Amino acid sequence: MKDDDLDPTDIERFVEALLFVAEDPVSLQDLASALQTDRDTVKEAVAHLARDAEERGVRIVQQNSHVQMVTAPEASPVIQRFLGIDRSRSLSSAALETLSIIAYRQPVTRAEIEAIRGVDSSGVLRTLDGRSLIESMGRLEQAGRPILYGTTFEFLQYFGIDSLEELPDLPELKDLSDRGA
Repeated sequence: MKDDDLDPTDIERFVEALLFVAEDPVSLQDLASALQTDRDTVKEAVAHLARDAEERGVRIVQQNSHVQMVTAPEASPVIQRFLGIDRSRSLSSAALETLSIIAYRQPVTRAEIEAIRGVDSSGVLRTLDGRSLIESMGRLEQAGRPILYGTTFEFLQYFGIDSLEELPDLPELKDLSDRGA
């Protein structure tokens, strides 16, 4: 099947089917390869699917060049009840603080997080990593090669957002960018 054989509706249907069966986030390039089409065509199909899904029980979330189909955040209580999931495992204030720093500053090292928080964050980072809310995005090219942390698709799901662009603006970060920092 070549791109010439598929109309935009077919591409959307097949992208949706691929995202439905994928266990993990899928790159736009992998979707394009599977459909034997170009990345821009897939990107357009994903954007259209995401708009259509806003009124349904699923969402299409995108982080950088990877996309994933997830359940709608407002369906969470019903899904948890159906699956028998205990929701009492909320995040501590230290975990939320650390996660906020990572979300807004990513990629960020543990030392940078600790400089902002003023306390050791290794335990909190292990907890967040264990809950798959953060992940290693590589290592910084400097002495000691510290790990660079960033958020995951699970982070987006946990907070019920489709992308990092939906995070509220922080006045402190806007002030820094206005000053050229």
